[in-house]
Amino acid sequence: MQGNAPTPDGQVADAVSGNWVDTYAPVFTRPYLRLSRADRPIGTWLLLIPCWWGLALAILSDGNPRWEDLWIAIGCAIGAFLMRGAGCTWNDITDRDFDGQVERTRSRPIPSGQVSVRQAVIWMGLQCLLALGILLTFNQAAIAMGVLSLLPVTIYPFAKRFTWWPQVFLGLAFNWGILLAWAAHTGSVGVPAITLYLAGIAWTLFYDTIYAHQDAEDDELIGIKSTARLFGTDTARWLKYFLVATVFLMALAIIDGALAQVSVLALVVALAGPWAMGWHMAWQLRGLDIEDNAKLLQLFRANRDTGLIPLIFICVALVL
Repeated sequence: MQGNAPTPDGQVADAVSGNWVDTYAPVFTRPYLRLSRADRPIGTWLLLIPCWWGLALAILSDGNPRWEDLWIAIGCAIGAFLMRGAGCTWNDITDRDFDGQVERTRSRPIPSGQVSVRQAVIWMGLQCLLALGILLTFNQAAIAMGVLSLLPVTIYPFAKRFTWWPQVFLGLAFNWGILLAWAAHTGSVGVPAITLYLAGIAWTLFYDTIYAHQDAEDDELIGIKSTARLFGTDTARWLKYFLVATVFLMALAIIDGALAQVSVLALVVALAGPWAMGWHMAWQLRGLDIEDNAKLLQLFRANRDTGLIPLIFICVALVL
């Protein structure tokens, strides 16, 4: 019976069915919340999870958990929601002409006329200001990392115009929270954080290549580049490379960060995280069909669980 329910006015094509924005949010707020992708929470998870990776590994590395870390975790969650919203708003402002030509994105608030460009700019600024308020509660190193994060965020929407690898720029932006959260705990950025950052970028290449295949045909018509178009029918082989790189780099980061600080049991448990994450990514590969958009979206959304898996193992290692 749910499939026969009327589509809410203005709902975006790839929004989660029955999401809270289209069901419960006040009507006047819905276009702005859709602009921030609040009706599609997977992006917030994919921005937040690397922050929690960085924080958990930083605590494991120095063996010095503090009550302040609880606020870092909460602040990262609020900040991820706000900055994902601001980043998506910026993306929709810069891509408004492209979005109107793509079947999946033409229902977004700007091309569909729900929000003007001026309104979108104001909304983006408001979200950035609120996120800045959260950032200023952290230490100076984390604040500096937060400011620097604006560079990859600003560049990303333009990347698909000049490179076949825009997913690399998305990875640079979406995994920056690893460096920020590590700095918020330790006061600096260490080598294990950088290695973990590279693991996060490899993971982003994996899941966003899957996501990009939904638009591959439309992207070809309007001249937008992506790894999905670059790899084509060879995508599965490339995804295997990204899987191996993710697991190897994350394991290396854990060994480098925790080897001298934790027991053998804790290290083994922590290293089981990237191993289990790799199996979840392999499960996605087994179900991959680049011609089935519904399956592609399902696999992309499954990456919330993919990212939570190593976090759980590292957190267990913290208490051993």
